[in-house]
Amino acid sequence: MTRPRARCSVSIDLDPIRCYYRIHGLGEPPEELRATIMRRAVPRFAQLFAARGIVATFFVVGEDLDPSFDAHDARAAHALLGELVAAGHELGNHSHRHPYELARLGAERVADEIGRCDALLRTVDPRPVAGFRAPGYDLSPVMVAELLRRGYSYDSSIFPAPGYYAAKAAVMGALAALGRPSGAVMTNPRALVAPTDPYRPSPKAPWRRGQAAIVELPIAVTPWLRLPAIGTNLLIAPRAIRDRVVDAMLGRSFFNLELHGIDLADADLDGIPGELVARQPDLRVPLAAKQAALGAILDRVLARADVITLRDAAAWAQREAA
Repeated sequence: MTRPRARCSVSIDLDPIRCYYRIHGLGEPPEELRATIMRRAVPRFAQLFAARGIVATFFVVGEDLDPSFDAHDARAAHALLGELVAAGHELGNHSHRHPYELARLGAERVADEIGRCDALLRTVDPRPVAGFRAPGYDLSPVMVAELLRRGYSYDSSIFPAPGYYAAKAAVMGALAALGRPSGAVMTNPRALVAPTDPYRPSPKAPWRRGQAAIVELPIAVTPWLRLPAIGTNLLIAPRAIRDRVVDAMLGRSFFNLELHGIDLADADLDGIPGELVARQPDLRVPLAAKQAALGAILDRVLARADVITLRDAAAWAQREAA
């Protein structure tokens, strides 16, 4: 009997460069880097996907579309994202300003962050926004309540990877010891034991199964050990390890492959300062090598899986749950 093909969704979090400066306690980045990810990295992803007929989900930070920050950059982002929508890609909500502490904020602030980004996304694609991904992989009942209120069909914030959590804690501790605290925050530890397959969450405890009218699409971790299976790790891993991780994920019914815009940034070509390059290992890998690695991953996925947007993955997961 032929084994059914797996399903895979490819998504890209378009975190601006300032987010990485904040993570590493570097203060504010040079102003000329404000739109680097949108302007330089997004077209590279679009080209790789177009060559393979892949549709992906791009999680957009609302300020990139907000003319009150920079009207010229906002117009350019609007045009670029419009091209993505025309090519069949999905736009997802990644909050307005990408506050890492969003899961710790009250209902009014959460509604503002999600609502402002939602409104700006609808200026590009008038269809209702289907999905959300939280900054820093941290999800709260308040955030779930806001998504339910807005009629979203899925969230994709849970990242049940204990090893990632431990490494993040170590880096944040080291920065604090140096007197340069990170702007990131620690994820709710209960999310580390969340289900690894799509599930309907509990509204009051979204890291557990429940009956909320929304689907949680956890970010990929390997079976058993729950090692991160995300682009940032895979693109710089040796090929043998990368292939084993991808094959392990393709043995499951759904592979939620998450990438970041910075994964296809190049320190030299994009003028990224050495202060960030020294702390961000993937920026020390040439763009050509990362493009080749991502191309190989996508080709391996396409051989064994159907690639769909997260919107379509959520619809599939709802049918499976029913």
